[in-house]
Amino acid sequence: MITSSNMNPGVYAKRKRANKIGLTLSLSAMTLGMVFLLWILGVLFFKGFSALDISLFTQSTPGPGSEGGGLANAIVGSLMMVGFCTLISTPIGVLAGTYLSEYGDRSRIASITRFVTDIMLSAPSIVIGLFVYAFYVAQVRHFSGWAGTLALALIAIPVVVRTTENMLRLVPGSLREAAYALGTPKWKVAFKVTLVAAKSGVITGILLALARISGETAPLLFTALNNQFFSTNMNAPIANLPVVIFQFAMSPYDNWVDLAWGGALLITLTVLTLNIIARVVFREKVQG
Repeated sequence: MITSSNMNPGVYAKRKRANKIGLTLSLSAMTLGMVFLLWILGVLFFKGFSALDISLFTQSTPGPGSEGGGLANAIVGSLMMVGFCTLISTPIGVLAGTYLSEYGDRSRIASITRFVTDIMLSAPSIVIGLFVYAFYVAQVRHFSGWAGTLALALIAIPVVVRTTENMLRLVPGSLREAAYALGTPKWKVAFKVTLVAAKSGVITGILLALARISGETAPLLFTALNNQFFSTNMNAPIANLPVVIFQFAMSPYDNWVDLAWGGALLITLTVLTLNIIARVVFREKVQG
């Protein structure tokens, strides 16, 4: 065993110096990143909280140059699209992840599915938006909430698939073997034993997927677009927070800019809440 007592003093001093340099650089990089992050959050919370009032949740977006108004139509539109996206992406992602984990060890279909999933995970969201625009919006000749939902679902599904597969692979093999020993069919083992045992991790993946799509702007610009008025018609252009923030933040009207700060704060708090819930659920899974 090599210790500092029998190591060459020069080599030991060199390694100790290199360790200090590496540690200093790492801490400096972390500190720099934290400073900019806290700076961004500080400005966001300062300007965002000043824009929060009851009208933000009760009134629709105002016209150019007008005073007052809120983001009620954008909030409802975002909730509708994210809600329908969850209903679409959750069953597809969980079922696909279960297949890849339980049945896809040597399957060619599973290999292709994993390859496509990896591509979709790394694909820029604007590319997905353009894809949905070309194959759906351009064919029906109008923007719609359904097109936005489809674009968001294509972003969320790969996250749910990958997380579900990884969580199911963490389930001990002895649990499956015990179920098989009792004569349980494989499909029942997959859905009533393995999936139940990994449910906390699967829920974590779903929440992380929701956090990922909550602030996506680029795909919605090509699919759902926007709507100044309050509407729940998913077959027409519909207001949503990311696009409203994008448009209002670049406007010359102070009222619109203030509403953009308020909307940005709402999305930030939503994503932060989802991430906290996901981490708490995952921590409980590890401790359990």
